[in-house]
Amino acid sequence: MNKKPLSWLFVALLAGGGAARAELVVEITQGQADAIPIAIVPFAAADPAPVFDVAQVVSADLASSGRFVPMSRNDMADRPFKGADIVFNDWRALNTDYIVVGQLQTLDAQRYSVVFELFNVLNHQRLLGFQITSNRAGLRLASHQVADMIYEKIIGVRGAFATRIAYIAVAGRAPSKQYRLLVADADGENPRVVMQSSEPLMSPAWSPDGQSLAYVSFENRLPAVYVQQLKSGERRRVSARSGVNQAPAWSTDGKKLALTLSSRDGNLDIYILDLASQGLTRFTDDAAIDTEPQWSRDGQSLYFTSDRAGGPQIYKQALTAGSRAQRLTFQGAYNARPRLSPDESELAFVTQDGSGYHIAVQDLHGRGDMRVLTKGRFDESPSFAPSGAVLIYASRDRGRGVLALVSTDGRVQQRLVSSEGEVREPAWASY
Repeated sequence: MNKKPLSWLFVALLAGGGAARAELVVEITQGQADAIPIAIVPFAAADPAPVFDVAQVVSADLASSGRFVPMSRNDMADRPFKGADIVFNDWRALNTDYIVVGQLQTLDAQRYSVVFELFNVLNHQRLLGFQITSNRAGLRLASHQVADMIYEKIIGVRGAFATRIAYIAVAGRAPSKQYRLLVADADGENPRVVMQSSEPLMSPAWSPDGQSLAYVSFENRLPAVYVQQLKSGERRRVSARSGVNQAPAWSTDGKKLALTLSSRDGNLDIYILDLASQGLTRFTDDAAIDTEPQWSRDGQSLYFTSDRAGGPQIYKQALTAGSRAQRLTFQGAYNARPRLSPDESELAFVTQDGSGYHIAVQDLHGRGDMRVLTKGRFDESPSFAPSGAVLIYASRDRGRGVLALVSTDGRVQQRLVSSEGEVREPAWASY
């Protein structure tokens, strides 16, 4: 076997457990042209100084989606907090299509109730009415849940505001760089440091239950794969074999990791690691570079990147003995880092053309045409939201690493910029 070049494998590396300050600021770079006007009226509260502004979070969530235009509070005709008090003609005159009213009720010293209603201003129809009970610390999550319900009722797609993302933040300059693995709300708030190191951290991957992260750490100057529980902070090294230990991906049952390991001559192949027994099964055995695995929904196949056709392309292969790899991408000379939509109807990946690296998606059940969604020069590391409607990815902005989001139809784009340092390699948790 000839040792293959590794330059295309480590594009993500070369591009650029405690509480942390809020680091990510959402900037909408492209919204939907026919975004829906909606009014999120400040929620009433018994206390003149409410403990939390639920309406502000809901409004920010819906605005960040690019599909809604929340009304400024300065432009509101009134401040109703229940449906019976809404004068619909006044709100229609302000050209709003929907209105949300609600209350933040104090149940006792530690518990609160978020009550809200959603109305169609045009026909006065009550579309939603719901109550969420929460403690003080959970009011932001409750607000995201309110936004999710409103989004789904109007758009018809489940929202993902109440979910979480993981990402790598890099601060400082060599030789004093600091790498941090963080978990945050989907809007970048409530960031929490999971791991910090003076050596690179890479490839965070969520367990199916959202309770653990697998990632690669170079803390001993050599790559090793770790699994860390988020609640307890318990951390264990699961692969530190000689050579490359890269690209961990959880099986759908959370019992195995697919990962990339190197053989004695440096060639890369995909293996499957049983986390309980530490048993290792070789999945690919090819002279090419095989890497970046991703499990199918039924857990019976793997998608992966291979250069066996001369350049990186994406393949799918069943786990059954004797199965052959099926090539899926044919447009362009470079397609890598496959990521599946939650329903496995679409495949997202990094594609290259003369202007750089971009995020593309391909329909797996239709004609299989590739759609390029982004226009940056260094776009990489795509990850689907659990709704399947949005992708988060890493990009570059004015020489800095940032995170960005794009809807799968390409109509809405956002950027999440760190207040300090660079951010890269995002991963979106499931519901």
